[in-house]
Amino acid sequence: MSLGSAADAAIQQNLEQFVIVLSVSLSVATLSRIVPWLRQIPYTLLLVIVGLGLSFVDVRLVNLSPQLILEIFLPPLLFEAAWNVRWPDLKANWFPVTLFTIFGVIISIVAIGFSLSQFTSLTLPTALLVAASLSTTDPVSVVGLFRQLGASKKLSILMEGESLFNDGVAVVAFVLLVSLPFGSELISVPIVLPLFLSFVGIGLGIGCLIGFGISYLTQRFDLPLVEQSLTLVAAYATYLITEELGGSGVIGVVTVGIILGNYGSLNGMNPRTRQLVSEFWEFLAFFVNSIVFLLIGDQVRLVNLVDSFGVTCVCILAVVGSRFLTIFGFSALSNWLVQSNIGYKEQTVLWWGGLRGSVSVALALSVPGALSQRQEIINVVFGVVLFTLLVQGLTMQGLLERFNLIGDQQLSRSYSELLARQVALKRILNYLDQLTLSSEDNVELYQSQRDAIEARLQQVEQEVQALKAANPQLETIMREQLQETLLNLEADTYAELIRAGRLNQDLPPLLSDLLAETQTA
Repeated sequence: MSLGSAADAAIQQNLEQFVIVLSVSLSVATLSRIVPWLRQIPYTLLLVIVGLGLSFVDVRLVNLSPQLILEIFLPPLLFEAAWNVRWPDLKANWFPVTLFTIFGVIISIVAIGFSLSQFTSLTLPTALLVAASLSTTDPVSVVGLFRQLGASKKLSILMEGESLFNDGVAVVAFVLLVSLPFGSELISVPIVLPLFLSFVGIGLGIGCLIGFGISYLTQRFDLPLVEQSLTLVAAYATYLITEELGGSGVIGVVTVGIILGNYGSLNGMNPRTRQLVSEFWEFLAFFVNSIVFLLIGDQVRLVNLVDSFGVTCVCILAVVGSRFLTIFGFSALSNWLVQSNIGYKEQTVLWWGGLRGSVSVALALSVPGALSQRQEIINVVFGVVLFTLLVQGLTMQGLLERFNLIGDQQLSRSYSELLARQVALKRILNYLDQLTLSSEDNVELYQSQRDAIEARLQQVEQEVQALKAANPQLETIMREQLQETLLNLEADTYAELIRAGRLNQDLPPLLSDLLAETQTA
């Protein structure tokens, strides 16, 4: 067979595998919406279960490599999550997020590493590698689960903020620790601190440069498909350029996502384009999530997990225990110093919701093959990831419901739907009134239709009033939505004037401070 034919055959095989993976993923995701009892299970976790079933019967969909996860799957998932994070909410919770992100990772590495070295056969350098792989809560797992379950706003921003940023800290730790099993000198603060600052600094710098650069461009034209494409290029370009320059691609993508989602989309895109871009990223996140979680389950070797069962159990206890210390300890510190008001219910959910996923798997698979205990590391990390996804993930909804932390998404949606029906019925009545005035024929027909519609309108108005009476928080929800609409109108006006050449530069928002004053007044 010629080289060309071999290459064509390889491409065809890869395409066939991709179609199979995609078909299985989307079939599972669809069934989770159709079959009533499957709706109780988040579709991402259902994909892991199906992947486990395929691995049990020894059906391998595709070989999962760390590069594939980190370079193809991770950027769009990180960008979509960052795009939807509202900067004012993140800024209001910056202190606890910083504590969880930096010091929480350090405590997790130390606690997990020393526990494994003391109670298992793993050496300390190898145990620290396992700890570094598992020290990060995975944004792919956490954000997708919380969004589907409808966690409350404060809880979501704390968990999303932590899981989006702690990857950078964990990857730095992993890079430093990976040389220890080969006899490298012990790490020290003079070595770690400059590396960490450069790692994070390069990510922040590239993310800001690309984010504000694209925001400047989108202010100068109104081409929805081009602007949508620019956001896709931004996600991948930021990750690849940052990694090439020795920085954190994760930090870079999160930075550019937050900038474009909070600044670029408001100041450089009209409402129609902003909606189009948001829907595009929602679809892409669903698409990639469906593949990633299925492949995580499919890559598990059950025989290997059984061989490492004892070590995995010790590691699970260490992971859960260290998470308990960091969440409850730093939440208490944050409540004391900056009055974060993180209650024990939120702390319990944050503790139990520390899921591990694709990032941990990628780090474990990237351990050099020359390390004698590499397979043990992979087995333990896969075991812990499965425990967090299946045991903790499947019990999260019950925990949120028990603590009444599901949030107001469903309530807000029901209220908005009733208001929409109210507006539609009023417009229909106005149309019938115009027909009655403009025509002397069929007046009885118009009147009979009007009476029926008016009766339905009164019923809808009663439902609106009953919902408002039973849920006083609806006033706060509607106020927040109105304020967001007003801010968007202001930003859209400036962007329109810039595109028309009547304004040379973007103006700082005027309404944000004014609305904040009226809210506190």
